[in-house]
Amino acid sequence: MFRIILDTSSAAFMKGKIMDYKHVNGRDRGDVKLYAVSTCVWCRKTKRLLEELDVAYDYVDVDELETEAKNEVKDIVNKWKERISYPLLVINNDHCIPNFDEDMIRKEFASSR
Repeated sequence: MFRIILDTSSAAFMKGKIMDYKHVNGRDRGDVKLYAVSTCVWCRKTKRLLEELDVAYDYVDVDELETEAKNEVKDIVNKWKERISYPLLVINNDHCIPNFDEDMIRKEFASSR
């Protein structure tokens, strides 16, 4: 079951530029951002799991961005991990869950139900 994305035009301002995030409604569990690739199986699994757990989150499919915005995402991802790979789930700009780790994701959001 997929939740309808209500606001696909929300934007976050980063380094003076605009990067569009898509928002998925759910319970507010803090600032949850997902950096993904639209064709990535693990990225889709991460989205489905967040929806199953009823987590509100913002995401961006990196492969659908223009070059400049794509470079900004690479800078963000490099902040969290040495090698660029997706998905990357950033929680409250404080910590991240790299790749698809179902147990870690469930544990992260189980305590905030």
